[in-house]
Amino acid sequence: MFIDVLIIGGSFAGLSAAMPLVRGRRKVLLLDTKMPRNRFASASHGVFCLDGKAPADIQAEALSQLRQYPTFEFKEDEAIAIEKIVTDFVISTRAGSRYIAKKVILAFGIQDQLPDIPGVETFWGKNVIHCPYCHGYELSGGPLGVLATHELSSHQAAMIPDWGPTTLFIQGKHYPKGEQAATLKRRGVTLEHTPVVQVVGSKDRMSSVLLEDGRSIELQGLYVAPTITIQSPLVDALGLVLQQNAMGAFIEVDEFKESSVKGVFVAGDLSNPLQNGTFAIASGTLAGIAAHRALMFNC
Repeated sequence: MFIDVLIIGGSFAGLSAAMPLVRGRRKVLLLDTKMPRNRFASASHGVFCLDGKAPADIQAEALSQLRQYPTFEFKEDEAIAIEKIVTDFVISTRAGSRYIAKKVILAFGIQDQLPDIPGVETFWGKNVIHCPYCHGYELSGGPLGVLATHELSSHQAAMIPDWGPTTLFIQGKHYPKGEQAATLKRRGVTLEHTPVVQVVGSKDRMSSVLLEDGRSIELQGLYVAPTITIQSPLVDALGLVLQQNAMGAFIEVDEFKESSVKGVFVAGDLSNPLQNGTFAIASGTLAGIAAHRALMFNC
């Protein structure tokens, strides 16, 4: 099957990338495994005109709108192999399909690697969260915690006092230093040196953290900035250049979301450490327009 653009990943970024392409009357195929990163959250906040709507509902509505365009096609399938042959891309899927595309947009997202502490995964996406702009307002006013996972956790902790009194759990190893420590002090952040060993709660809400010395600290919410991984063979198969920070690896792109491989564009969390729904929508739109321009001008 020959198509203009194959989009891999059907959450906010991938769906947004498809819209300018189908409105440009290009043939688009979107592949998705229905496992978005935001599947643990019941509501998506801070997305203009969609504040508080369930991510799954936003995605379903976007897909419904895209299906009104005759050049759009959606398949629930996983791309498992990709090869560039001259200027085209050959993509193979888990279901055994094979597609040839002029351009490719990668929008399949990243995987969060949560701390191996009982309770973190249980309450992840509920009131154990990573983004104050996405869910912070709903948890504001009461005591909040930040569970340190890497060197950027101190920066995260310095932000959170705008939503409530904040404790940074440094876990015995992520000690803030110099200007970082001064900023935390100025912002009124309490440092807790004793490691958290369990996140405690009931049903869908955590209520406290248990420390190694037996103390319990009540919290209204716990912020965790997880490390991330890209769990796809496509990145290595294409030989894409990556950038590394304390969170993990991200695909390097230019100002038009094109990767180090000509014809491969990247949208969403794969290329941006600043992650929320609005950024994903914006980057997807830019990637879609850039891919369309590349088709128009054969570049």
